[in-house]
Amino acid sequence: MDITLSQCFIAVDDHDKALAFYRDILGLEVRNDVGFEGMRWVTVGSPSQPDVNIVLEPPVANPNASPADKKAVAELMAKGLMRGVIFATEDCDATFEHIQAAGGEVLQEPVDQPYGVRDCAFRDPSGNMLRFTQPRAA
Repeated sequence: MDITLSQCFIAVDDHDKALAFYRDILGLEVRNDVGFEGMRWVTVGSPSQPDVNIVLEPPVANPNASPADKKAVAELMAKGLMRGVIFATEDCDATFEHIQAAGGEVLQEPVDQPYGVRDCAFRDPSGNMLRFTQPRAA
């Protein structure tokens, strides 16, 4: 069996702010921007990975979600408890400097981890944690 990653989803509460981060700061390309029933989905991805998509979706992408569920998700996002994705980079320190200089909210400066990577972490405008990892030389 051969399986590959096709897409993953990140909940965002403001697509325009998310685009300013994912497109303008991280350099991901916009592949799709779709509205449906008052909601919006924007698909972005790295030009070097045309088969992998990140879908920036509404916090609760179910139009039938209860008000209590919508409130719970909004509270989790406000606390920064929603998970994002881990990006690979050839130069963690340069990536960190670029995102920090563009105003990214720093969660962790670059550090060598005991599991073989150097990484750093930021929050996106919706509070999702994003990590940027670089394999360390053996």
